[in-house]
Amino acid sequence: MTIPITLGMWLIALLPIVVLLYLMAVRQWGANKAAPLGLLIAFVNAVIFYRANVTLLSFEILKGFWSAFAVLLVVWPAILLYEVVSEAKAFTVFRNGLKRVTPNELIQVIAIGWVFTSFLQGITGFGVPVAVGAPLLLGLGVKPLYAVIIPLIGHAWANTFGTLAVAWDALVLQTGLESTPEVLLQTALWAAIFIWIFNLLTGLAIAWLYGKKEGVKQGLPAILIISLIQGGGQLLLTQVNQTLAAFIPASLALGAIFLISKTKRYAKTWQLDASPIMNRETTDQAEELVPEDMSVHQAFTPYYVLTFITLFVLLIQPIRRFLGQFRIGFSFPETATSYGYVNPAVASFSPIALLTHAGLFLILSSIIGWVFYRRHAWVSEQSYKLIWRRSWQKTIPSSIAVVGFIVMSRIMGGTGQTLVLAEGIASTMGTSYVMFAPMVGLLGSFMTSSNMASNILFGEFQLTTANILSVEVAPILGAQTAGGAIGNTLSPGNIILGTTTTGILGQEGQILKKILPIAIGAAIIVGVILLGTLLV
Repeated sequence: MTIPITLGMWLIALLPIVVLLYLMAVRQWGANKAAPLGLLIAFVNAVIFYRANVTLLSFEILKGFWSAFAVLLVVWPAILLYEVVSEAKAFTVFRNGLKRVTPNELIQVIAIGWVFTSFLQGITGFGVPVAVGAPLLLGLGVKPLYAVIIPLIGHAWANTFGTLAVAWDALVLQTGLESTPEVLLQTALWAAIFIWIFNLLTGLAIAWLYGKKEGVKQGLPAILIISLIQGGGQLLLTQVNQTLAAFIPASLALGAIFLISKTKRYAKTWQLDASPIMNRETTDQAEELVPEDMSVHQAFTPYYVLTFITLFVLLIQPIRRFLGQFRIGFSFPETATSYGYVNPAVASFSPIALLTHAGLFLILSSIIGWVFYRRHAWVSEQSYKLIWRRSWQKTIPSSIAVVGFIVMSRIMGGTGQTLVLAEGIASTMGTSYVMFAPMVGLLGSFMTSSNMASNILFGEFQLTTANILSVEVAPILGAQTAGGAIGNTLSPGNIILGTTTTGILGQEGQILKKILPIAIGAAIIVGVILLGTLLV
């Protein structure tokens, strides 16, 4: 017996996602309120329509809690780091210093929201680019809502080959691409082409948010150069070394943005007074709070520490291998629904390497940053109590939302609901399904808050579908992981990280509403190009 792929079953599987989007994007519910309801609907669907037993659901819920814990290991320390830097008023110092280095306000936003967050994604990932980038943009005077939106779309292009290519490796392992090197390189090439398109759209979107046509006109030369380095550089490196394909271009772009800021076009002070994303009143008031003896480099010390620790641990292979061997994971037995949908037994589910985890790097950066600020008397001796209290207060609602989203995705995935969604689209569309291949990747990333998980969830499905439809495998798989990267802009975990560190928890729906057109538009563009290519 197999799960019936009918319109009714497809609509039932779609219901939790539709409800979530409606509550968050239309009704403006916060994630901590919408997520539990989505979870409840997915649970009811699993029991009544997808014939899941208590044992299966119990194990999937446990898997969800463990996966959520891995995300929260980034959320909690990220909040702590933000509070440490905020207590020292270092964000204001950093903003003023960046203004002196880069007097063009749009370039400041691009430098932090696109270039620096991409660099962080190249080495760390796991939400760190949003957790770090959002507060920095807030310090530049960007309104909280846009301080979250900009890094969400700014870092996502590096999601496939970033974090030293963990999402790419997951796709390779899931589809067996390592056994066919030629197809592997072709898939990497297609993925890089699609991602480059998204990368360029990202830069243009940030400029558009800043100042519509005027913003795009002002920023276009810089955007084209940065995109050439990031997207073009990644495309070339995917044919040589996928592990560093995002990190090296992202690092080069970091240097290039400062050279660009010294050019004749961008060396002069420029800002759009009517920019809808900037809050002039907040930045003007913040001038009075600046510690006079703190330099911009001193203000940025915790982030220097974060970058150094990450590079030291992750790029020096002997250290990475030694520390990475200490992993914690739990075994789960095989489970199956009455329809025969099987979840294979796993010896160690989603093991966490605590000593190479981004959460540890954030904790160490927070502690070292506080000690450094304390030595210079920029924070009081008892400030850690206040920092800890504020951090703890912010973790509770964000934790509820993260757990709700991820447990919901585990229940949907473990009972076959997610597969029905994908197979329903494929069986209905026929050959034209290829246009929706990026949307499947996007769906997986949205549901799991991870491009890597999306590739694990749908990689083999996309491969099988391509073979059934007798179309080339490489473009389809490239579109899968490109769609997963695009979908990372909608990742509930990342959105919650941003709203928490900028103090606007509960406004996740507004953020989702503004990002949805960008993400879906990018996925449609990739899908149209894919369809046109394969039908020629």
